[in-house]
Amino acid sequence: MATRKFNPITPGMRHKVLSKFDDITTDKPHKPLLEPITKSGGRNNTGKMTMRYRGGGHKRMYRVIDFLRDKHGVEATVLTVEYDPNRSSRIALVEYTDGEKRYIIAPEGLQVGQKVNSGKGVAPEVGNTLYLSEIPLGSVIHNIELHPGRGASIARSAGSYAQLKARDGKYAIISLPSGEVRMILITCLATMGSVGNADHNHQVSGKAGRKRWLGRRPRVRGVVMNPVDHPMGGGEGKSSGGHPRSRNGIPAKGYRTRNTRKPSSKYIIERRKK
Repeated sequence: MATRKFNPITPGMRHKVLSKFDDITTDKPHKPLLEPITKSGGRNNTGKMTMRYRGGGHKRMYRVIDFLRDKHGVEATVLTVEYDPNRSSRIALVEYTDGEKRYIIAPEGLQVGQKVNSGKGVAPEVGNTLYLSEIPLGSVIHNIELHPGRGASIARSAGSYAQLKARDGKYAIISLPSGEVRMILITCLATMGSVGNADHNHQVSGKAGRKRWLGRRPRVRGVVMNPVDHPMGGGEGKSSGGHPRSRNGIPAKGYRTRNTRKPSSKYIIERRKK
């Protein structure tokens, strides 16, 4: 996937950088795998705003993604590579030999017509899903399960990947995209390769309207608010606002918010980089 720049015909196009979408093979999704999405606008079930700067945006349909890859031993053929408005990565529609169709996260290098498989004894090739006990050491992987049978939850966004460093007993030692090194059970599944659309983070919106299309409202800095609205608000002129913190008073820029008594901390060998 590559990006394209635009001639500055309008102010909004001067700095705009978008995807070329040359890896997309169709613009029509598979209807049986679509579900409606109800937008919350950042409000909870009582109507109270719990997440700021959300609202509006284009209507979307959710694409049901197969994060379990539980159809073991059945080969599937890649039919299309598609755009998904709900995530940064591309998705691929695959058809199994028994006729069932599913969406999967499209890894880097996946082509239409390629065969993918999952389960025990599968070759460690791009797009195939294997148990961590069978993946060669040093391999680049994505779509990693944290608990066996719950489906992939790690390294699913565009361009992300993890690396299998070692195996120790019933645990595999994984280096995660954040820099964290942790242990995961070798009975968990992971997919070979890295997630596609790696140039996603090079895109530049070019104008505020494009953010509104994505459902993002204008974000207001805390230092320009009043003291009643934010701990960093108030003062005369451009005052710094004191120590950076959230609206709830939780310090930013290095303050650790992870619960030290969290049970899963014993599986973390090295914390993520600051």
